[in-house]
Amino acid sequence: MDSSTAWLRRYGAEPAAAEARLVCLPHAGGAPTFFRDWPRLMAPEVDVLAVCYPGRQDRFEEPLITAMAPMAEAVATALVPLADRPLALFGHSMGAAVGYEAARLLRDRHGIELSYLFVSAMVAPHRLRPRTRHLLSDDELAAELLAQGGTAPEVLADDGLRAMVLPVVRADFRLIEAYRRDVDAEPLDTPVLAYHGLDDPCTDEESVGEWRRRTRAAAGTRSFPGGHFYLGEALPELAADVRERLLSSVRGVPGPSCAARGRAASTAGELTHLA
Repeated sequence: MDSSTAWLRRYGAEPAAAEARLVCLPHAGGAPTFFRDWPRLMAPEVDVLAVCYPGRQDRFEEPLITAMAPMAEAVATALVPLADRPLALFGHSMGAAVGYEAARLLRDRHGIELSYLFVSAMVAPHRLRPRTRHLLSDDELAAELLAQGGTAPEVLADDGLRAMVLPVVRADFRLIEAYRRDVDAEPLDTPVLAYHGLDDPCTDEESVGEWRRRTRAAAGTRSFPGGHFYLGEALPELAADVRERLLSSVRGVPGPSCAARGRAASTAGELTHLA
């Protein structure tokens, strides 16, 4: 498998004896480097790759994609060669919706069922409410990014960097804000775990819990302290949880259960089983 394809990036060597693969999908405006630290937290049992959307990094000259259908189709096509091992997806924010739609295409067009779908900082697709952030002025859009906490202030303070970042974010916001999922769509047969930050204004336990309606398999939620980009401080524990669930699924042994629920959310997050 060639990890230098346009859509996929691998940071580090491919673990020769990996039991499963995890492909990570970034948020709106995000790049695969957002997941640069994940391979060292998952190796050697899990091979980690990240998706690079057009219009960023070495794909800067490529046209931006502003609709879900072509984005999900391109991602799903890129993932097909990875299915020689058990395959899972982790998507953050917009990446969660792209991952869900790619999972549907993998099943419907290629006969590939994922081992796990991990979604982060994203309500269930049928709970998305109309928004028009892609129509904001540049100053308003920059303020939105600063409020979310996922973009360094110095990036938006630099005119050159800002001119590179804002069109990408605007295109991604247009994609996710125009996206609508039919509530009657055939559910997946893939386990789904939805993560979110306790202080994220975009999500709450009820809205992320609705992911259970998108699968016939087990579904659950887990929260961590923090906002929309809770991943920064929670990464070691988050990655460990993803790794344990994925490997348990692949090995056919019980994974984390509701026993974790009694731990304090301020230190370890909360798990609610929804199957």
